[in-house]
Amino acid sequence: MKIKSTLVVSLGLVIAAFARLPAAESAGAQNFAPMQVSAAAVQKVSFSPAARVFTESPLPVRASEERQELVFSAPPHETEAEAQRIYQPVAEYLTRILGKKVVFQYPQDWLAYQREMQRGNYDLIFDGPHFNSWRISHLQYSALAKLADNNAYVVVVRQEDNITGLAQLAGQKICGMTPPDLGTLAVLGQFDNPVRQPFIVNTLGSTKVYESVAVEKQCAAGIMPLASLSKIPGGQNKLRVIYQTASLPGQTFSASPRISRTDQARLAAALVSLEASKTMRGLLSANDTSRGLDYANAEDYAGLDAYLNGAWGYNR
Repeated sequence: MKIKSTLVVSLGLVIAAFARLPAAESAGAQNFAPMQVSAAAVQKVSFSPAARVFTESPLPVRASEERQELVFSAPPHETEAEAQRIYQPVAEYLTRILGKKVVFQYPQDWLAYQREMQRGNYDLIFDGPHFNSWRISHLQYSALAKLADNNAYVVVVRQEDNITGLAQLAGQKICGMTPPDLGTLAVLGQFDNPVRQPFIVNTLGSTKVYESVAVEKQCAAGIMPLASLSKIPGGQNKLRVIYQTASLPGQTFSASPRISRTDQARLAAALVSLEASKTMRGLLSANDTSRGLDYANAEDYAGLDAYLNGAWGYNR
């Protein structure tokens, strides 16, 4: 897929974004001790990302701001119980870092997640680089920290099948996450004939994709992260890669412009720390990495929102 993006640096927009921040950001947070951060640390994060000129109204003021709570969310890749196990420790860690309450909010489905995300109703988000790109361009969010490993997605088929290329999957079932999952969007972008498309069978998690293709033979092919394939015991013995996407930034933490520059710096520094790697073992394990997180650079996300072209709610 060819991705084109025109980015216009607008200092006025950035200043306006931070001018909308509540005046008393830390009121009501007496029970917490926020992490101190130096002025140099503030400069490490891309708090002034290049942004397109846009006409959307300012981000809404939500009830959570009145309660002095920050809402943290992520796409529903897992069941609610599994998501709570992964993300609740993250919310508790960020609460301690900021000195104000961070609550994890599980979206019941993809439609709910996208609706709230597109409205700017989440203060902190952990999701794919294409979503981060869109929010940087349209909602003035800042990318803070990303998984240290870049990611590529692969299309896999059974070893014994005679499928050698994507074209042979037109009209066939492919197990993977439904759009707007990045891996699925990247693969579907290779099918330029609208009447010759594969059918995506929504399948949660790489292990289930593997089972659906290799064991249950529910689908002719599957889509999963390359890193996940290497972690499945015996996966590469039963499955064969026929397509691999370009390398893309990993899942990323981003912050709403309602969060101050200083607090964004605290968050970014805390997320890339050794302590974070220990605290967020569940999150790292769920993403098949042990390398922790690195600082995010807004330039790495430029143009990736093009993957969302045509998806509901993203063409503004």
